[in-house]
Amino acid sequence: MSDILPLTIGVLPTHNHYGLRNTQALAGVSHVWQDFFARALAEQLGETSDALAAKAPAPLDPAVEPSEGADLLSQILTQRECEVKDTEIAPPEPLFLPIAEFETELLPPAATPFPEDEIIAQQRLQDFDSGWVRPIVLNAGQPLPAPGPAPQPRPLHLPIAEFELDLLPPAAAPYPEEELVAQQKALDFDYYWARPLVTQNLRLAA
Repeated sequence: MSDILPLTIGVLPTHNHYGLRNTQALAGVSHVWQDFFARALAEQLGETSDALAAKAPAPLDPAVEPSEGADLLSQILTQRECEVKDTEIAPPEPLFLPIAEFETELLPPAATPFPEDEIIAQQRLQDFDSGWVRPIVLNAGQPLPAPGPAPQPRPLHLPIAEFELDLLPPAAAPYPEEELVAQQKALDFDYYWARPLVTQNLRLAA
């Protein structure tokens, strides 16, 4: 521990200074590795007679050995030679769907309604066919069924106007105010002037 000297910044002593020794040792190792990498690079690039790059590659069997990316390279070159066209992609346009519920002119025209008398005649013909003709034709030659029980009597529903207000006659329209005033004046004139005068005249005549 006594060999480690506390030094100030900027002072480089040469005695018992381990930092200087480490730097010198690393510098020697760096020179060794630089020489090694230089020789290996020379062997690869072909600067010597026994370089790897100067030797011709041995023929490879394509069925056994890999193609070293030749297939991929040929595919890339083929794709580069293809004619490329730019396709413009437009945003989708809104689809207009007419709605018949909102646009009534798109609906088919309404059918002409049947007249009232024709509807009544068709209903009578249908009632006659389903209630009289069809049962007779279907039950021809068949034994008559036994009559069933008669319907039970049920209470008769009598509408009561006090409870069902829609059965009452409509209320009379009230007289206007000026007509009521005129009727009251005529009644007062008859009751207080004309009637006593006629009664007095009848008494004098009697």
